[in-house]
Amino acid sequence: MIYVHLADGFEEIEAMTIVDLLRRAELDTQTVSMNGKKRVVGTHGVPMEADILFEETDYESCEMIVLPGGMPGASNLGSHEGLTKHIRCFAENDKYLAAICAAPMVFAAQGVLDGKQAVIYPGMEDHLTKAKALPRTENVIADGKIVTSKGPATAMPFALKLVELLKGAAAAEELAADLLWNQK
Repeated sequence: MIYVHLADGFEEIEAMTIVDLLRRAELDTQTVSMNGKKRVVGTHGVPMEADILFEETDYESCEMIVLPGGMPGASNLGSHEGLTKHIRCFAENDKYLAAICAAPMVFAAQGVLDGKQAVIYPGMEDHLTKAKALPRTENVIADGKIVTSKGPATAMPFALKLVELLKGAAAAEELAADLLWNQK
């Protein structure tokens, strides 16, 4: 199970791209509302109905926590004590953590990026350096089981990286080809 967490103010392109590609790859993926109701509204006013509420989750069966960015969505995720507890637990148990755009700041604040290579939305790098992370310039970075990416335009390669990590390079390449990703 993969949980993609949605808090009010999430970045719509990131959330939808990630969920779409993971489900196309036949990975069991659920969206999780962090606001106590299934309807969550993105940073640009686009509503989305989550599959489950945070209170209904089972992190024992979850293999990856995914955080879309957007503001104030990333801040809302970072202020959720239940989620941050699970993030620390996943890091301690070497389970997959993935965040894009502003959301790597949530991992940074929890201390899980210490000594890890990571990226974040341009202009927010101070979150990484304060957390003793190793800022990079690539669009997507996987350091062990922590995956970070820069922003909306990098949602496709980010999601493909998640597919690669969970199903292998061949599955990610096949999905990319089916989507005409990087075709000229």
